[in-house]
Amino acid sequence: MKNLIMIIMGLTLTSCSEILILSSGASVAVSHNAYVKAYNGVDMLTIMQTEKGIKQHAYERMKHETQKFKSDE
Repeated sequence: MKNLIMIIMGLTLTSCSEILILSSGASVAVSHNAYVKAYNGVDMLTIMQTEKGIKQHAYERMKHETQKFKSDE
């Protein structure tokens, strides 16, 4: 819980609202990079709320925008 609070504080204090780093959930235990830890914390919260990860949301958004762009032509 303490780590989660620290991640949230770090994101709000440094104005990093979105970090698009392609990494796996297992890298939390291995990596010491603060950005990876923050990304994985936010990804975990996203999965808990929407049952999809950040990468899945980004993929679906890009797919939707691509289809929308193709239909406009």
